[in-house]
Amino acid sequence: MFDRLFGRDRSSVEPGLAAARNVTIGRTVVLDPLAWRRFGGALNFPFDGDTLQIVAQGLVELDGGGFIHRFYTDDDIMLQAVSDDREAKALTDVTLFAPWRSIYPSTPWERPAWRQRLTAPGFTDDGLPEYRRLWFGDEAERQEPVTFWEDLHDDRDGIVDRRIYQTCMLFGRDVEGEGRELLLAIDMETEAREVSFEIMIGMALELGEFRA
Repeated sequence: MFDRLFGRDRSSVEPGLAAARNVTIGRTVVLDPLAWRRFGGALNFPFDGDTLQIVAQGLVELDGGGFIHRFYTDDDIMLQAVSDDREAKALTDVTLFAPWRSIYPSTPWERPAWRQRLTAPGFTDDGLPEYRRLWFGDEAERQEPVTFWEDLHDDRDGIVDRRIYQTCMLFGRDVEGEGRELLLAIDMETEAREVSFEIMIGMALELGEFRA
């Protein structure tokens, strides 16, 4: 899925990118799987490992202030950290996302239909229950999704290797045991005009539930 976003030569570990609690390209992240295992079979979260090998990194600068730092593995697991600063010193939110499904549109009308799904108060897909819109609340019948450019890095030299434009919306559902499972629905378009639709399932992490 994310092969289109970055290359595969990731040998450099020279400084140049932010490290979020020591997480950056070339590092191994150790997870506490009890963060999701404690909910048993109530989750659809399609990941049950305890380590991540970070091979690529993304940065999003939000229009309203703040930054999203994304760390990717070879099998498209994404550790996402939101911070108030570019250097990722002050993290406000950390989430682990795993891919559920990728869709590659082959007809021109598929994209408008997908975009409509992103504006709805609820989202579901084959094999999934309904997730309710979290960004902006789910009261409005339609809500425009969030859009941004993500700068992708193959190594730590700080030079942007490629960019991708994303239109996305975050949904969630409560699970037994006072948990919440997240669903991130995305419309992705590369600078080469390649388009895909992505569904990722995620779980929020506490700062003590991961280390690098």
